[in-house]
Amino acid sequence: MARYTGPKTKIARKFGEAIFGDDKSFEKRNYPPGQHGNNRRRGKKSEYAIQLMEKQKAKYTYGILERQFRNLFERANRKKGVTGEVLLQLCESRLDNVVFRMGVAPSRRAARQFVSHRHITVNGEVVNIPSYQLKPGDVVGVREKSKSLEAIERSLANNSSVYEWISWNGEKMEGTFVSVPERIQIPENIKEQLIVELYSK
Repeated sequence: MARYTGPKTKIARKFGEAIFGDDKSFEKRNYPPGQHGNNRRRGKKSEYAIQLMEKQKAKYTYGILERQFRNLFERANRKKGVTGEVLLQLCESRLDNVVFRMGVAPSRRAARQFVSHRHITVNGEVVNIPSYQLKPGDVVGVREKSKSLEAIERSLANNSSVYEWISWNGEKMEGTFVSVPERIQIPENIKEQLIVELYSK
C-alpha cells in the first residue's frame, strides 16, 4: 500500500507548523530543513509555489498521495457547493480520518494502520480500506476482538478532543459519523482556495 513513511518532523519543518500533531523535535527546530536552515536567504515565493505548498500540506496532513488527492479534487469539483470546502469535507469523511478524530488512534498514520489491519468496523462489518468514504449516520466501531488492544485503550484514555459532527460511546467503543463537517468545524490550517486555484490552471 503506497503511503508516505519518511521522517515526519522534516515535513513539518518544511511547512513551518506541526501538521502531524505534537512534535518535540519540531519545537526544538521550527525552521526549514536543509544544511543552512534559517540562514539561507529565501526569496519571495511565486504564486505557484505558495499554491503548491498548500496542496502538499493538505496531502501530508491527511496522508493522501497525489493521484488519490487529484481524484478527490475532481469529485469535489463535480459536487455542488464551494469546491475547496467540499474537498476538505471529503478528506474528513475518510474512514482513517474519522478513526483518528474519534480518538481511537493517536495519529492518522496509526488510524490508517488500525483500519488496514482489520480492527475497525463500519455498521458492524469489518472495513479495511482507509480511504472508505463515510456517510452521515454510519457507525464506526472497534472490532470485538480488538477492544482490548493496549494501543487503542491508551489512545482513548489520552483523547480529549470533541467534534460536534461525531458522537462517541465509550462503553460500546463505537461512534457515529453524525454529519459531514462544515468548514468552520474543521480545525486544520489549510487555505483550500489556493489548492483549487492550483488545480484549475
